[in-house]
Amino acid sequence: MPAAKKVATKSATAKTSAPVRRAPATEARALMRGTRQSPYKMRLVIDQIRGKDVNEALALLTFSKKHAAKQISKTLKSAVANAEQAARSTNASLDVDALYIKHAVINEGPKLKRFMPAAQGRATPIQKRTSHVEIVVAERNGR
Repeated sequence: MPAAKKVATKSATAKTSAPVRRAPATEARALMRGTRQSPYKMRLVIDQIRGKDVNEALALLTFSKKHAAKQISKTLKSAVANAEQAARSTNASLDVDALYIKHAVINEGPKLKRFMPAAQGRATPIQKRTSHVEIVVAERNGR
């Protein structure tokens, strides 16, 4: 008798597949992983463009002297292209000029660990830091 109950409860709690999480059609994201620049230096640049319109952010990045600006600019252009592609595939209208940076974050990537010769036969460790850039662009409503 107990075996029959176990079978009944197993069939009642059959696993269902989890829904696939996708971004709405009005937003798109882009990732760049393993950028050879420290997250601290990258965050100085990303803080300047967070929340701005895409065109304004690209102009700011183009004329920035920071090396991180070039890497972030590549990721931002990729996010805009992803938004265009998503709109094209769903037959939705998309105004590229209405896009803004909804979410922009720099995460720490894996560290490359190296050693440098030091005085008296010692070696000092060096950590070459890497970054992950994540940018989400969305269409601004009410303009």
